[in-house]
Amino acid sequence: MIDALEDAEDYAAFEMAVTADYDAQSAVERELVLRLASLLWRLRRATAIESGLFKIQARHLLDFRQQRLAHQRRQNIIVGMYQDAVATEDETRQSEYRTTGSLDSCSHSVGPAGQSDDLTRSFVRLTNLPTYPLDRLSRYEAMLWRQACQILFTLRCLSQSRPWKRLRLR
Repeated sequence: MIDALEDAEDYAAFEMAVTADYDAQSAVERELVLRLASLLWRLRRATAIESGLFKIQARHLLDFRQQRLAHQRRQNIIVGMYQDAVATEDETRQSEYRTTGSLDSCSHSVGPAGQSDDLTRSFVRLTNLPTYPLDRLSRYEAMLWRQACQILFTLRCLSQSRPWKRLRLR
């Protein structure tokens, strides 16, 4: 648990919930269950990190779109001012062009993309970063799952061997 970033009470409640699922009969089993709780907590953290990475990319995408829109608006203003300065046509035609031609082209190029498109763009950006955060996170998650599975397997073996131990003691 990371004290500065995570709530100790949340972790304690989570640990108690996990330990309540197992009837640890020995110190070894108790340690394995505590280790399992720690691994599952870190898997939750990895999920939160992945969500955070996508949120950061979503913010970058939104900022990029807003900058592009602002740039296009500035361009439209400049074009409109230039056309007003050199135009020989009547006011109706100039006004019509500014309200339909310029703004329509702006809205078409920046139009809202679907959520799946945005997720795809964010994913592609994340996978192309030089630090490869998704690859590293994926390896981290795989390592945690492997350890969790090993502990679950060990706990199952220990619980299955208990009846045999009781028979031998009789």
